[in-house]
Amino acid sequence: MGIEKFVPCTLRLNKLMKGSGTDCLCVIDQAALPTELKATFEEHRSFDKSFDSSISCFRAANVEQPVVYAPVGDLNDYDDVRSYQEAAKKSMQKVLKAGFNTPLLFVPKVERFPQAELCTVLGALEQLYVPIHLREAQPGTDGRVTTLSVQIDDPKADDILREALILEAGRYVARDIGGGDPERMAPSQVEKYVKNLFDKLNMNVISDSNTLLKDYPLFAAVNRAADVVERHRGRIIFLEYKPPKPARKTLMLVGKGVTYDTGGADIKAGGVMAGMSRDKCGAAAVAGFMKVVNEIKPEDVHVVAALCMVRNSVGEECYVADEIITSRAGLLVRIGNTDAEGRMCMTDALCRMKEMAVEKSLPDPHLFTIATLTGHAFISAGEGQSIAIDNSVAHEAGHARKLQAAGQTYGEPFEVSVLRPSDFAFNAGKVIGEDLVQANNAPSVRTPRGHQVPAAFMIMASGLDKHGLKSKVPLKYTHIDIAGSAGEYPAMPTAAPLVSLVKTHLLG
Repeated sequence: MGIEKFVPCTLRLNKLMKGSGTDCLCVIDQAALPTELKATFEEHRSFDKSFDSSISCFRAANVEQPVVYAPVGDLNDYDDVRSYQEAAKKSMQKVLKAGFNTPLLFVPKVERFPQAELCTVLGALEQLYVPIHLREAQPGTDGRVTTLSVQIDDPKADDILREALILEAGRYVARDIGGGDPERMAPSQVEKYVKNLFDKLNMNVISDSNTLLKDYPLFAAVNRAADVVERHRGRIIFLEYKPPKPARKTLMLVGKGVTYDTGGADIKAGGVMAGMSRDKCGAAAVAGFMKVVNEIKPEDVHVVAALCMVRNSVGEECYVADEIITSRAGLLVRIGNTDAEGRMCMTDALCRMKEMAVEKSLPDPHLFTIATLTGHAFISAGEGQSIAIDNSVAHEAGHARKLQAAGQTYGEPFEVSVLRPSDFAFNAGKVIGEDLVQANNAPSVRTPRGHQVPAAFMIMASGLDKHGLKSKVPLKYTHIDIAGSAGEYPAMPTAAPLVSLVKTHLLG
């Protein structure tokens, strides 16, 4: 499929305002205000004190098209480039409500935020996304805005547009998977969707119940209840991109793809289950990242991904607390809470990545887990922020801080957390006959260090703790909790942290 299939409308550069074939003009910042509109803006400002702080739509005497003004407004020292993304989104909201189809967006160049142009275009495209269930139920709804024209006063305008198309293609995929309802994006449906995405990647799907039980036993435990319903049966989808030149580094990403999380036997009660179809946004972001890899085809970066697609169902076959399960790495894990399924479904795939890195002597490997893992991450970082946690090897390389810098630049902010000895002690077995305890029986929001502890568990249960700074084969590992940044249901998923990862590791 061509990249144009993975953007919500045709995207084009436009250098002329008149005769451009557009039906409205969108302005978000004075820096990009056309000369023809300056007098009209001053006139409105003279009688409307809210003009520069509220959205308006009006006619200007000397231009053909109506004008949509969604001002960025006054910014303080703590505002970031998201202000431009939000203004672009609001301008498109007004475009849609007003019934326009071919808007022209004037994209500002901002000295304070060097990437404001790219972020503005991405903000507009994000607002124009149409969810997959609506596109399929009502064909043609994806054409509500048929063409978005952008005017970018920059010598690199063509490059900015091309980069926006590539990044949006990845985000489009991530939103389709992450936002798809529990049936449309059940594990088998995700496999079908992904099969049509890539022409440069190898794909291997592990769905046989016996193979999962033998090779991915922690994943298989979560899958046990869902496995009795054919359309809900879990699978791990491995994707691999091999570069044409010798690789200088290897990225190995594992995504949590819980298509619906009931909590299992420790069921989510009290009305908190709604929105749990979004518990697959980690795997969705990984799939979107691989879409970007497929498009840019890096010459010397080897990329391996695992989408851990499973439904945490409840029923007579569901796994329960007190079970002892042996992980792929050979550790006896006592289950403490079936609603801590995210670390369970990813750990064995993480172990497999570790084995590949060691056995194949892959160049400069860096392993990741990406997940909407804990409510603790949400209350710690707040809505809109991801959390990055490096192991000792990645911390030594300063990776999380580099990711944080990219996120700040491109509108996907990160907080950085650090692993402490207590995080590992928390997961240690308490009695003879168990090596690790998967979780306590309290929600993460009532557990001290509730988002760091799962990262320590995955390091220990996968055997990554044997690959620290002083080991023969040190391995970098970063856990990214996107519970705060993936998007609050029912709003559309954000696809975070896709852009930051791409900018840190592929296009930086």
